[in-house]
Amino acid sequence: MKVTPARRRGLADEVADRIREAIFTGAYAPGAQLREVELAAALDVSRGPVREALLKLEREGLVRGAWHRGSMVTSLSTVDIAELGSLRGALERLAVEQVVAHASEADLAAIEQVVARMGRAEDAHAMVGCDIAFHDAVYAAAHHLRLAEAWQAIRSQVHLLLLTRIGVSTEGYLEHIVGEHRELAGALRVRDAEAALALFAEHRRHAFEVLTEPRPGTPASGRRG
Repeated sequence: MKVTPARRRGLADEVADRIREAIFTGAYAPGAQLREVELAAALDVSRGPVREALLKLEREGLVRGAWHRGSMVTSLSTVDIAELGSLRGALERLAVEQVVAHASEADLAAIEQVVARMGRAEDAHAMVGCDIAFHDAVYAAAHHLRLAEAWQAIRSQVHLLLLTRIGVSTEGYLEHIVGEHRELAGALRVRDAEAALALFAEHRRHAFEVLTEPRPGTPASGRRG
């Protein structure tokens, strides 16, 4: 049996990176249309790499395709939010336990460096990026390969969840989020698993409440993120 020649996918990956960055910086909000022709023109590429890139982002959960409607940035439903919250909670519990047991001084310093960077974030989108970087550092400090892979599988969707959260409301976000993460890092620093688990749960609860609280004129059962 012969192995078929590999195809170069570098361009499609680069296009996916550019579109992902545009979503994460707020250029394309949840629900926004992603038209192949417009993206190809903006990125100065053919439609083929754009189509491949959108399929890649669809596998990440950032993009959804609909028949006759093309691709759009995913809008998270209440079910999506609940499922991401419960899965994230399960992963973070193991991550905290592993960090407390195995993190090195360099690992803890890397987590604290992200918190320091949060203090310099210029806007809510930059702060969300720092929030994700904080959790990246926590999972790296856990030294658990399969846990890190599980985090990577939902990372883009969690980023989208946090973007959805600031899309609903930024009230108090920039003022309190740095302090929350400073407390999280502090509990990990002293290796207090019980306190850290409670603080991580509270951190998730804040975002969940913002996302699930019914807004005037919006039926709670049909609410979209």
